[in-house]
Amino acid sequence: MLKVLITCAWLLGSTYGALAHATSVVFLNPGMSTETFWVSYTQFMKAAAKDLGLDLRVRYSERDIRNTLAQARETLHGHERPDYLVLVNEQYVAPQILRMAQGTGVKLLLVNNTLTADQAQLLGSDVDWLGSMVSNDEQAGYLMLGDLLRKHGPVAPGETIDLLAFSGVKTTPAALLREQGLRRALAEHPEVRLRQLVYGEWSRHRAYEQATQLLKRYPQTTLVWSANDEMALGAIQALQDSGRVPGKDVLFSALNSSPEILKARLDGRLTTLVAGHFTLGGWAMVLINDDAKGVDIKALGGRDRQEALFQLIDAAQAQRLLEPMAPVDFRALSAVGKPASYRYPFSLQLLLR
Repeated sequence: MLKVLITCAWLLGSTYGALAHATSVVFLNPGMSTETFWVSYTQFMKAAAKDLGLDLRVRYSERDIRNTLAQARETLHGHERPDYLVLVNEQYVAPQILRMAQGTGVKLLLVNNTLTADQAQLLGSDVDWLGSMVSNDEQAGYLMLGDLLRKHGPVAPGETIDLLAFSGVKTTPAALLREQGLRRALAEHPEVRLRQLVYGEWSRHRAYEQATQLLKRYPQTTLVWSANDEMALGAIQALQDSGRVPGKDVLFSALNSSPEILKARLDGRLTTLVAGHFTLGGWAMVLINDDAKGVDIKALGGRDRQEALFQLIDAAQAQRLLEPMAPVDFRALSAVGKPASYRYPFSLQLLLR
């Protein structure tokens, strides 16, 4: 009996030790805890962490930079310091947190918005972090206008097309990159007149109010470009309230994959949709898992990596994204035990099978 008890105690101790030493991760989520994009982002991230055996804790800032900084300070200098901290350079907050983390032993990974060139230069080599992972935001902005123009069709020589654009927050690198993509497409299409670009701050309500005025100011508008789904939905509602038909009188583009925007893509109110970057947090868990297991992840794509996650979403793919998500074998994506030539196959296609 004593032998059995000793064996049980050893097994329980081993189990507890395994759990106690699970790699711990804190994610400072910059969004609202009710915000569709950041909630779906977190769900995918949690699925990855569970599959990989990571201990993940998520803290929402509710879009308040003061909360982000307070949460970072508590995480980095509190009693339960994690092994890894994942953060977003939303509103240019990353340098303060990077400085805060020096000497703590916590490894930092930036996702979605990495340091700007000016920030990186100012920080210099004195501040170290694990790396960053972002999506191809500039290409996303470019793709949206290009697809809108294909759907619109050619214009007669000498004629022009009026465009309105809704960007996000000025202090968000991803928003500025999507704008750059828009302007690259505009440079290739002189027939398009950008009547006005406004900052809707990712908000449906703000974009609705802006669009209500802009559609009156520029009644010949036939294209509307939006840097996310919420602003597109606000602009669509403003057009509907004016008595016109979205998808017919005015063509709209959007970015993201919330159920509401996917349904708009299916019913024709939305002409162009780009999506894919809600997966970034999940892929970041794979990198952290591998780093914790001794893989040199910088040798497999560099410290600062950009993943080609954005793609145009057609009706069939929109329908697929509305259905239950296909399970992803995150462990199979790990570089552990793979040859040196291995490259992570991160892609939205893993969910569209």
